[in-house]
Amino acid sequence: MAITGRVPLLVLLGFVAVLLRPVGGTVWLWLLLVLVVCGLDLLLAPKPSSLTFTRRPIGAVRTGHPAESLLVADNTSARSVRGVVRDAWQPTAGATDNRHRVRLAPGDRAALATPLLPRRRGDLRATGVTVRLPGPLGLVARQRTLDVPGTVRSLPPFDSRKHLPSRLARLRDLDGRSAVRVRGQGTEFDSLREYVRGDDVRSIDWRASARTSNVVVRTWQPERDRRVVLVLDTSRTSAGRVDDVPRLDSAMDAALLLAALAARAGDRIDFVAGDRRVRSRLRSAGATSVSGRLQDAMADLEPVIAEADWDALAGAVQGFGRQRALVVLLTPLEPSAVEEGLLAVLPALTRHHRVVLASVRDPELDRLTATRDTIDEVYDAAAAEQAVSRRRRTSELLTKLGVDVVDADAERLPPALADHYLHLKAQGLL
Repeated sequence: MAITGRVPLLVLLGFVAVLLRPVGGTVWLWLLLVLVVCGLDLLLAPKPSSLTFTRRPIGAVRTGHPAESLLVADNTSARSVRGVVRDAWQPTAGATDNRHRVRLAPGDRAALATPLLPRRRGDLRATGVTVRLPGPLGLVARQRTLDVPGTVRSLPPFDSRKHLPSRLARLRDLDGRSAVRVRGQGTEFDSLREYVRGDDVRSIDWRASARTSNVVVRTWQPERDRRVVLVLDTSRTSAGRVDDVPRLDSAMDAALLLAALAARAGDRIDFVAGDRRVRSRLRSAGATSVSGRLQDAMADLEPVIAEADWDALAGAVQGFGRQRALVVLLTPLEPSAVEEGLLAVLPALTRHHRVVLASVRDPELDRLTATRDTIDEVYDAAAAEQAVSRRRRTSELLTKLGVDVVDADAERLPPALADHYLHLKAQGLL
């Protein structure tokens, strides 16, 4: 039950009666009259059960993109119904204008649309449909909250999609080149042409050269159907925020751009995410479905305040097969976490695969080292320099172990990782 603003006004109207007959009994008599009128209005109010609700499926939408919840209300009673219906969602679903006035004749139906603007990843749920139906006097209303399940699946926003057209153009240029001067694993024969200064002598085709008066070399093009394994770290280090965005979300953005690019290049995409245990796994996503399937696999992932079990994650990578692959470790370049957990498993990975570590760099470190106007800022700059130096030493150590390190801020990491992939592709190193 709920009362409307008319009830207090009706009580205040009793002052007129008190002024006309200023005795204590007048007050009690007026209050009794108000209660009787409100009770009568409540009895005559329609029951919320006279309305039934069904919700149309919403599906999936990228975080920050608008969606709409469509609620269908049916009047199953034999009398007209008017009132207010509130379609409530959890706050991060971004529901607005979710209070709907309804006026339905017997057997009528109405569609109530609630705009949504998801602000976080995952399955965002409706918390209930509240129905408030006032009586004929508008003093009291019957109210009930009904459970009408509803879910909108909020996917990673994939903001780095804007970099995809330019990288695809470079990929087409790479595929259309007549030669790749580096031969070896990861390349396939394309055609023959005359030798020019600077060509690798190992690519000379001596048999073809013997049949002509010129030296002839073989040309190579990047192989297709390579494997790219994306390993997403969801441990405690991924929970840190850089420019108010979780490192995990920035790493997802970089992974999505690389996956979309590699799938267009004809490579197969495998994905594993985890911390102390594997949280998500996706095998061999093709070009037509890679973005959607990856976003769906990432939607529910959240950082776990625990150390990453790199033995388990490396085992998951090996579980995809022994074929040589480009293994991309999307994990922060935090010296302590890398040295205590990751270093031990790198020799096994680099023995069979090409390994790249992609890390979100905090630009605040550069800002701190550049500002030294006060004593406090000097101390901050010294601490930042120490952190940068440790990261640099860790990066150098990883490079000596055969790991390529791509360390950039959240905005530049996706294109930097995509560019590194294209570089490896052009050099035939996959």
